[in-house]
Amino acid sequence: MFAAFAFSVVAALVKLAGTRLPVTQILLIRQLVMGVILIPVIVNNFPAIFKTQKIHLHLARIGCALVAMLCGFTAVIHMPLADATALAFARSFFVTVFAVWWLKEAVGKHRWGAVLIGFVGVLIMLQPGSDSFSIYGVYALIAAMSAGAVMVIIRLLSRTETSPSILAYQSLGVAVVMVIPAAIYWVKPTFHEWLLLLGVGVVSYFGQKANIYAYKYGEASLLASLDYVRLIYATFIGWLLFSQWPQLSTGIGALVIVLASIYTVHREAKRQQSLARAPGGRDFTNN
Repeated sequence: MFAAFAFSVVAALVKLAGTRLPVTQILLIRQLVMGVILIPVIVNNFPAIFKTQKIHLHLARIGCALVAMLCGFTAVIHMPLADATALAFARSFFVTVFAVWWLKEAVGKHRWGAVLIGFVGVLIMLQPGSDSFSIYGVYALIAAMSAGAVMVIIRLLSRTETSPSILAYQSLGVAVVMVIPAAIYWVKPTFHEWLLLLGVGVVSYFGQKANIYAYKYGEASLLASLDYVRLIYATFIGWLLFSQWPQLSTGIGALVIVLASIYTVHREAKRQQSLARAPGGRDFTNN
């Protein structure tokens, strides 16, 4: 519950910082702050932490995580928090698709049905062809798709790589890629904006730590279901800070997405699988 709250706070901080600062700059500072916090882990495991048999998968994860965060942060900045949060839950449907494609996982009619119903909820929220349609909703969907890809890649990496290695490659890799675009579009932050940027990195770190501890000691399918409380947090924070309240279509679409996602998670639990209910990908970072 704390992790879900922390991720909602991160989204709000990104939205506040993004009123003037470019997404590339927000992402770079976030990665640098988390990198500084992770220095003891890197030092204690150096040089073994960078030894890998799957550099191509690390690079694929960096690329997908980069797309997920850039598109996800952009959606959060320009959409109501509740809308962006609800669309992010579509990642569990993409996990199912990618698991069939990359892991050759057998998926039954129940999970395929949940995927189709979930995408109906996405269409209800996006309302393509209407005046309510927003390109930022598409960004949120791309972020969800990329987050789903990251979760499957993590499953592949975990067969041969350690958790510190997976974390270090992604954290440092995204930061390195972001240096040039962040420098090109750099906007000098005010003192208040520096606090927001630091908050994004620090709260992201502690949210992920809480997430890791929860999945270490708790039952995965139950915890994955509890993650949907983020929608309540996002709705309240969006109303409190930005005076944004979801429309009826958003509420209906979000309900369909959440119910289909929970069903997918529990079908995985029955089949003793752990992709859509894994801790990776719960926010836009997938660290």
